[in-house]
Amino acid sequence: MTTYTFRTPVVAEGPSGAHRLFSFYKIDRGITIVRQDGVYYQARYLVDGDLATYQEVYRGGYNHTVSEATKAALIAADIDVTEANFTAQ
Repeated sequence: MTTYTFRTPVVAEGPSGAHRLFSFYKIDRGITIVRQDGVYYQARYLVDGDLATYQEVYRGGYNHTVSEATKAALIAADIDVTEANFTAQ
């Protein structure tokens, strides 16, 4: 069975600092994907202590190894995850 490297979606946030020039620069922030009660959704600013309560957690900004079935489920969940978020290993 093929496995994939899953990179979570990102959002560009800015400004990245207090100086005026930083207002022109944005930083890509990874969005965490969680599954609870069989439903995948995007989540931001989770409390570390709550992570154990979810069925699956794909923390934003990290690479995760997933199966072909998980890849299909994430794409079908309609949470801004596309084929571009996956690389075959």
